[in-house]
Amino acid sequence: MQIKFLLVIPSMLLLLLMLAVACGGDDDDTDQASAEHAHGGRLQEVKDRGKLICASRNDVPGYGSLDASGNNVGFDIDLCRAVATAVLGDSSAIEIRYISASERGPTIQSGEVDLLVRTVTWTTSRDAQWGNYVQTMFFDGQGFMVNKSLGISSALELKGATVCVTQGTTTELNLQDFSNQNNLNISALTFEDTDAVVAAYTSAQCDAFTNDRSQLAALGSAFSNRADHVILPETISEEPLGPVVPHGDDQWFDVVKTVMAILIYGEAYGVTSGSVPSSSTGDTKVDRLLGFEGSYGQDSLGISQTAAQDILRAVGNYGEIYNRNLGPGGINLPREGGRNALWADATCTDCPRGGQIYAAPLR
Repeated sequence: MQIKFLLVIPSMLLLLLMLAVACGGDDDDTDQASAEHAHGGRLQEVKDRGKLICASRNDVPGYGSLDASGNNVGFDIDLCRAVATAVLGDSSAIEIRYISASERGPTIQSGEVDLLVRTVTWTTSRDAQWGNYVQTMFFDGQGFMVNKSLGISSALELKGATVCVTQGTTTELNLQDFSNQNNLNISALTFEDTDAVVAAYTSAQCDAFTNDRSQLAALGSAFSNRADHVILPETISEEPLGPVVPHGDDQWFDVVKTVMAILIYGEAYGVTSGSVPSSSTGDTKVDRLLGFEGSYGQDSLGISQTAAQDILRAVGNYGEIYNRNLGPGGINLPREGGRNALWADATCTDCPRGGQIYAAPLR
């Protein structure tokens, strides 16, 4: 009897071991399913929701503002519309959430929005802490605006000055660095939002106003006495601006990055909103872009084979977006020969006269 009992014990242990392995396998399957959901979660979430949620602004002409009919318009808004077109087939399927500069990090970190497009400078710390920077879509640099009555022609003459600046921005940090490096003893007068900064500057609460040079031009364009103000010649920082997506979803990161590339190559290949062909052109690069032949990864990305056609018809290429908002149709920032021209504008492969707008090849 004792021998039979001893023989049963190993059998019971073996059975328990098999059950444990089976249960462990279920946990592994659950973990794998969760990982797979996380991998493609944002794209499917946007599709299920039926709209793309973008964090942006409505207070800077050219980038993000309201037109006479109350519609959101601007360079950053159009980037949001391009992504909505790629994912949902509808450039109007967006929700814009207005946030302040100091809210940008917490907003994208929380994952409550799909895309942050609010004149956001790409820095290493933000890339590590906020989210994944997708692509530089505008190269800017920080400058200063002063009233001509101040009688200065250089930022190096701002010794002891009070300068208005938006708090919680790289602009504030750059101002401090510039002051320290040049022994200027500048006092920063900080405000939560851009409207408050402009109001303080125009009411002479500070001697100068600092921001990215393009934003100085954009905001100054609304001044009734614009001719009384001048942007000083110094550029004190590098400010590469572009969209940001939440950390943790490689597929979503790749989708948005590809959309930015489509806009850039649309211009490079001469495809405009009014000239998107409906059949093969015979040009391999153009046909691949438009989905007539080959692939640049549409299936893996989870977007339509002809997504580029939809995007370019709906919002135009990079050049059209620039001209409509930042160029002649907007705040009239020059582009030709500058850093925001296409790399393809160079007259030869190695010469430096082209711009810096460039994206990963679509192939």
